[in-house]
Parts: sequence; structure tokens; C-alpha cells
Amino acid sequence: MQFKDQIDFIKQHMKRNKLRVATTILAATMGCAFLIVLASIGFGLHQTITDDVLDNNLVTEIEVAGKTDGETELSSADIPEEELEAIRKMDHVAAVVERNQPDADTQIIIGERNTYSRAILSSMQEEKKAGFALSDGQMPTKPTEVIVGFHLAERLLTEEEMKKEADGEEVQGFAGNLIGQTIELKLTPYTNEGGDAAEASSWEFVVTGIAKEPAKDWMTDTSVYADSSWAPVFNEELGLEQGHKNILVYADDLQDVGGITNALKEDGYYVYSVTEELGAMSVFFNALKAGLIFVGTIAVLIASIGIFNTMTMAVTERTREIGVMKAIGAKPKLIRKLFLMESAAIGIIGTVLAVAIAYGISVLANWLIPIIILSSLGEEDMGEISIVISTIPWQLVVIASAISIGVAMVSGWRPARKATQIDVIQALRQEM
Repeated sequence: MQFKDQIDFIKQHMKRNKLRVATTILAATMGCAFLIVLASIGFGLHQTITDDVLDNNLVTEIEVAGKTDGETELSSADIPEEELEAIRKMDHVAAVVERNQPDADTQIIIGERNTYSRAILSSMQEEKKAGFALSDGQMPTKPTEVIVGFHLAERLLTEEEMKKEADGEEVQGFAGNLIGQTIELKLTPYTNEGGDAAEASSWEFVVTGIAKEPAKDWMTDTSVYADSSWAPVFNEELGLEQGHKNILVYADDLQDVGGITNALKEDGYYVYSVTEELGAMSVFFNALKAGLIFVGTIAVLIASIGIFNTMTMAVTERTREIGVMKAIGAKPKLIRKLFLMESAAIGIIGTVLAVAIAYGISVLANWLIPIIILSSLGEEDMGEISIVISTIPWQLVVIASAISIGVAMVSGWRPARKATQIDVIQALRQEM
């Protein structure tokens, strides 16, 4: 029997039992669709949280908190410069940035306007290598030039505007362009050695650039970024010791972050990078997705009962037909193949319909559920928040299809085997 004839043979039987076959396909479709939709929730939540982590972190950044050699513990401020230079020479390291923050209140003044800020002292050359992004202007080329945070201008208020803001009125802040403006940086130590109020000191700087807007709309950046050469000047003038110091290592690419992080750990450094957080989350979500796929597979197995019953009924109803086929020379292998093909056809049709339905449900869930969440919170706009409820990667489709079609064929195996064991004489004696 040619393959085309085998297909026609299967079609004829499925047409004769349309209702039973249709309900069996429906069961297979529901089981497979449930598997895909259920597992897609795990993939969607994983994507949502991963995107949130990546949005809130510079993905190539590795923070060095300190170091140990087994006996001595060093904070980031005590790590020698020669060791930082060795890190700079590591493969795939783009830059090593040392950011100092004076242990003092920071105030920015321009004319009658002022605001509290924070002074960050860093090497502008290393910041440039690290990819420090500007929304306007250019990087400083002189020690007397600085970069200011994206929101500094709107937070520069007069005394009258501060009072209005305190009363709930809307204020504008500095209306002009800060680039080219001279600002006064006023530092006031928190306390002096006697615990009395400390005297403030001021320095003037020229603004050459404005930092890029933070990734999230709830973040506010009013910082002032100045050259690291000012650190000893500020400390000496204010009588301060070394302030807060952060060491940040930047990789060439996200794929290099893990390797650099592991290399630094082996050398005794205490480090943190986004890969640490993503790694921990991946373990949890991989376990969650495996669990959801397992639960969904149970639904597919329940649907397989319908396929088993359908194929068993098919063998019973076609006993005479099978006897005729055996009488004219059909081999048991061919008969088994025909019934397995029929059960596989039910599984394939059900899987194709399930995939289409699952994608439709996924799109609907991603559109409707965020609206429901907004309504419950009394919000009208999601703003920067992005929630993915369900996502269906191709790997999930492949896994679900393999499970669904595989279970369908296994369900049809015993009825197909039973068909090959039918006695020819008894089958021919059976009335039509």
C-alpha cells in the first residue's frame, strides 16, 4: 500500500466517525494548550523580572566592595592602586572607575537658586571608557569643569519657590540651559572632631555636560560629577578623612561579566554584578517552569485517555476490515503503522490548534491583565512599568508539541498492537 493510500485510508475512517474524532482532537487541543499557557506564565514572569533588573542596573557593571587574602580584610577604599591597575589589564575589562563621595552635605548654588545634591569625584577618562552617557554637552576636559545630573536644573529653586512647593504648588526650577553656567559647590562637613557645627567651604565649577536621564521615571539625579583630583583638596580644606569610595569595574560586553566576576572572586575580591542576581533568579524560575510544564503534562496525559478510547473503538469497529486486509496479504507491520498514523494525526491536529489558541490567549492576557491591575490600583497609565504575563518562546512550543504528539502515539500503540493480533477467520465471519 502506497503512502498516499495509507493517508486516504486514515481520512476515510476519521470522516466516518467525525463526532468522536472531533471530541478526541478537542481533548488533545485543550491538554496541549493548557500545558503551553501554564508554562508561558513562568516564562513571562521570568522575562518581566529580568527586564526590571536589567533596566535598573548597568548590565556591564561589577561592583567591588572589598578584598580578603584569608587573613586581612580590606574595604574598597583600602584596595591599593596597583591592584586596581592589575584589574584594568584583565581581558575584556573596559574601565575601572573609582568614585569618591565627600563625607559632607553638598549644596549647589547658582544665583538665588540652590538645592541639595551629592558630589561624586571620579576620573573623567575612566568614566568615558565606561560609557558614561550624556543627554547634552560634553565630557569635562579640565579639573574645573563638571557634569551635573539630569534633574539638577529643575531642583534649583529660590526660597520663594521652595515655600510654594511645600504648599503643594508646582514650581519650574532653573529655566535656562545649565551648560556653560558657573555653579557654586558648597560642602559642609557633618560634624567636626568636637561634635560642633562645622564650617562650610565653597568652590566654583563650569558645567560642560548633563548626564543621561535615569532609566526609571521615579529616579531623580541631582548629582555633580567632578574630577577625582579634587578629593584631597576637599578633604584637606574641610578636615575630613577619605569619604565613601565605590570601585566599579566595567566589562566590554554583558557576556564577559560572568567571567570577570568569577576571576575577581578567585583573587579574593568581594564583588557584585547583575549576573549574580540573574543567576539566582534563573535557578528559581527554571524550577518554576519545570514544575509548570510537569503540571501541564498531566493535562496532556488526561487527554490521552480519550485518544486511547477512540483508537480502541476504531479497532473494534474495523475488525472485519482488518481481517480483509490481512487476508489479501497486509502485514502486521502495515496495520500497526496505519493505527499509529491515525493516533499521531489526532495529536498533530490537536497540537497545531493548541499552539494557535495558546498564542491567542497569551496576547489577550498581556493586554487585559495589566488593564485589570491598573483598574484595581486606580491608575490610568503604566508609565515606565512593563508587565509581561505570558510569553511563549519557540523552545516551549517544541517541548509541548513533542509531549503532546508523543503521548498521542503512545496512547495509540496498544490499540495498534491489538489490531495486528486479530484472527483473520474470526474477523471475516463477523457481520458487517
